[in-house]
Amino acid sequence: MISIEAIVRPERVSQVTAALVEAGCPGFYYYNITGQGRQHGVEVFVGRGGAMATRSTVPKTLIRTVINEDQKDAIVAAIVASAKGPGEGDIGDGKIFVSQIEDAVRVRTGDHGAAAI
Repeated sequence: MISIEAIVRPERVSQVTAALVEAGCPGFYYYNITGQGRQHGVEVFVGRGGAMATRSTVPKTLIRTVINEDQKDAIVAAIVASAKGPGEGDIGDGKIFVSQIEDAVRVRTGDHGAAAI
C-alpha cells in the first residue's frame, strides 16, 4: 500500500477529486493548508489605492489517499492532468508525495492491509 499526498491550488480541488474518482481511487480526504514553497509567497493588493504587499504564505489544499501500489501510476497521472495549469503549467501548481504505508486497519471490522482500504 502507498499513500499519495498532493498539494494543489484550492480552485482546482473539484477537478482533482473528480479525476481521482474517475481513475478508480477508492477514497480520499482533503483539507486546506497554508504554506510557502519555492515561490516564496505572492504579491497581493492591499487597502485602497492599489498598494502592493508580499504575502509570504499562500493557501493550498492537501489531498491524501491510500491505495494499492498497482494504482499508483494511474492516480498520479490523474492528479497531474487535473491540477496542472493550461499549457506547460504554472508556478505553484503543486507537488505530489508518494510514501509507503506499513499497514492499515479498518476500525469497524479489524481488517488489515489491502482489505482495510
